[in-house]
Amino acid sequence: MTGALSHIRVLDMSRVLAGPWAGQMFADLGADVIKIERPGRGDDTRAWGPPYLKDADGHDTSEPGYFLAANRNKRSVTIDINRSRGQELIRGLAALSDVLIENYKVGGLARYGLDYTSLRRVNPGLVYCSITGFGQTGPYAERPGYDFMIQAMTGLMSITGERDDLPGGGPQKVGVAVADILSGLYAGNAIQAALLHRDLTGQGQHIDMALFDCQLAAMANQAMNYLVSGTVPGRLGNAHPNIVPYQVFASSDGFLIIAVGNNEQFRRFCRLLDREDLADDPEFENNRNRVHNRDKLVPLLEPLVKLRGTSEWIGLLEKESIPCGPIYDLEQTFADPQTGHRGMQVEMDHVLAGKVPQVGSPFKMSETPVEYRMPPPLLGEHTGEVLRDLLGLDKKAIESLRSDNVI
Repeated sequence: MTGALSHIRVLDMSRVLAGPWAGQMFADLGADVIKIERPGRGDDTRAWGPPYLKDADGHDTSEPGYFLAANRNKRSVTIDINRSRGQELIRGLAALSDVLIENYKVGGLARYGLDYTSLRRVNPGLVYCSITGFGQTGPYAERPGYDFMIQAMTGLMSITGERDDLPGGGPQKVGVAVADILSGLYAGNAIQAALLHRDLTGQGQHIDMALFDCQLAAMANQAMNYLVSGTVPGRLGNAHPNIVPYQVFASSDGFLIIAVGNNEQFRRFCRLLDREDLADDPEFENNRNRVHNRDKLVPLLEPLVKLRGTSEWIGLLEKESIPCGPIYDLEQTFADPQTGHRGMQVEMDHVLAGKVPQVGSPFKMSETPVEYRMPPPLLGEHTGEVLRDLLGLDKKAIESLRSDNVI
């Protein structure tokens, strides 16, 4: 089998997470993704350890977990774009590519003649995706953009964390770089749309992706709650702004989430609590009233939930088709049989460690399944291979480039 995008070549000139995340999606779907890295240094995340992948003797290798998260199925090519010969190599590869992904500062690649305007002269069908913190235009276009800043400036941290009047209250970031990841996902969608347009017209285009735009778009119902009402939403901890009860509850031996999505589920929940009268109370009989009266309702529910253990509650709630679940740490998540059944943990051969664990792809496709072809590459592992096979350089030419520190 070949992947759905096995006919596509991507030149991945991005670093850290948003761009590499998009590139890895294309790679998982079969595309030939060539990761361009700085000689001797590579992607910034190659230095973002510990933890590092262990070798067979339990010693650290050079490969940190962060880099391993977003770069499988790619070929690593080291090229110094500060050198004119390096720029020529990039132009040659761009001429043979369908997509270029980059996350340099606005205008950063123009001084090397590697911006969209320059490269479309050698490849009019090139889909060129620029990912920056704030986009190519606007008053903040020149600012560097990091996930943490974007979470702060798009309002995400204002709705994340415990309420200000509770212990531990105050703004919190999400535990993973969600603005980067969402931007990678949005970029992947935009690139594929542009490829479809190119298939119809032969014309490539420039895609301007901003972390700020992507995270603001992903504020979803919270953003619309504000736009519709004019009321600024605040932090609710683990509660939901639009649905009650939909939150974490303490049980007799731990915690669980209970997510009551409609009035029928609420009545069944109350029946399990032996408080069906709450479902008949006008203050709680529908979700609108439960949201208005959450401060009355939740204190009535909490001591009743605490009478049973988490496992017992999950068994009872599942029988009544009331959404619920345990709260796992990552060890428990990867030990869960659902994780194994869905192929969400895989292993790949690795030259330094023998094996490297990977979080599996969520793409489950009947005709073009994801293939795990190559582990995250060592720095410059495929430089000679790519320059030989794609650009036709012979051994002498490659050695000359290497001796001159161009590659």
